[in-house]
Amino acid sequence: MIALLQRVNHASVTVAGECIGKVDTGLLVFLCAEPQDNEAVADRLLERVLNYRIFSDEQGKMNRSVRDIDGGVLLVPQFTLAADTRKGNRPGFSTAAAPAFGEQMFRYAWQQLQALHPNVASGQFGADMKVALENDGPATFWLQQNG
Repeated sequence: MIALLQRVNHASVTVAGECIGKVDTGLLVFLCAEPQDNEAVADRLLERVLNYRIFSDEQGKMNRSVRDIDGGVLLVPQFTLAADTRKGNRPGFSTAAAPAFGEQMFRYAWQQLQALHPNVASGQFGADMKVALENDGPATFWLQQNG
């Protein structure tokens, strides 16, 4: 499972002109399932996301997590993170989970995140989403969790 974290001042996701999720200070997390993923992999990745120390402490060092700052988490499905870009001019998606499994894993991760953290919002699997954000830093991190 892959998560692309962006530390944000604010982020939102809109579908068909309607804002369906937004957060202020916190994380925008793009999430992608891979064929070999399972619930244990998702659980471990979510714990890493929530505890990843990328927010500044009093000395200006990245030493605090989104939990530490009581920040928000906007979870957005994005299968293109699994794109194979090693050759050619067009990405391949054979390394991404099949759509039904990807949706199942995203729904599981979303339910778990809601249980683990008080301030969460989400995008919509399979929708044409418009994501707006103000990246803080900029600070962007790639996390990958394997079984």
